[in-house]
Amino acid sequence: MARGDSIAGRFLFLFIDGIGLAPASETNPFATVPMPALEGLLGGPLTRERVGRGAGWTLTPLDATLGVPGLPQSATGQTALFTGVNAPERLGRHVAALPGPHLAGILAEHSLFRDVALRGYRFTFANPFTPAYFAAVAAGERRHSATTLAALAAGVPLRDAADLAAGRACSWDITRSFFHALDPAIEEIAPDRAGHHLAAVAAEHDLTLWETFLTDLAGHRRRDLTPELALGRLDGLLSGLLERRPRDLTVLLTSDHGNLEESHHRSHTRNPVPLLAVGPAAPAFTDLTRIDQLAPRLRELLA
Repeated sequence: MARGDSIAGRFLFLFIDGIGLAPASETNPFATVPMPALEGLLGGPLTRERVGRGAGWTLTPLDATLGVPGLPQSATGQTALFTGVNAPERLGRHVAALPGPHLAGILAEHSLFRDVALRGYRFTFANPFTPAYFAAVAAGERRHSATTLAALAAGVPLRDAADLAAGRACSWDITRSFFHALDPAIEEIAPDRAGHHLAAVAAEHDLTLWETFLTDLAGHRRRDLTPELALGRLDGLLSGLLERRPRDLTVLLTSDHGNLEESHHRSHTRNPVPLLAVGPAAPAFTDLTRIDQLAPRLRELLA
């Protein structure tokens, strides 16, 4: 399939773990932490009040509960997001953390990324992994996340620290501080430079996936991460990414469940998650209402 055969252009799927779309308030970090790049795009903070359309962008709330009682969780939410299968309904409950055998089977069979790769599109996962990660998985000491399983279903190799050092990958923590602590030869970088690297990777592929769980860790108050640090890095990355975004690239930013948008507690929320689309295909996503509708829509656009 030739690149020019698609009228949809390219897509960059930014999976931002643990962010919901809530009204502006003193307890909503999206309303209180300065995010100049995002606020400049939307004309205000990433809150419920900004839902709608602007010049080259749309912001739509997506339900993450999927009709199942309880708080949305990572394993089932991410599976629904990356496959279009209502995973909580299939299991009868929301499942936290990493996928078990049932969810892993759904991801292997119904991965969006597998489907588009089988159609001849160029897909890649922009996150790098450490040698220790690969060793732990090989030894059976660690399981893959839903994101990684969905990407592996496409048959593409995972990127590594060498790719990161060469600017061919973007770390989950954006500035590479995690990798730098393991290998001082990997330099830390400013968030906007990480955004430049991510834009360059996306320019070479039809569909690119990147994830960060900085936001979810900050929402749970883990690793001494604060909302200010997480959102500051995310905004810096978006600044660099949007500065270098190819004209045919549509950036899709969304999540699996709420968390960080309510800073007065440390648990997940039932808030909808944002679907922010920036680029030429942005209007194609305004009618979506649930997280399990995003993968089917991308399948349609990359048919």
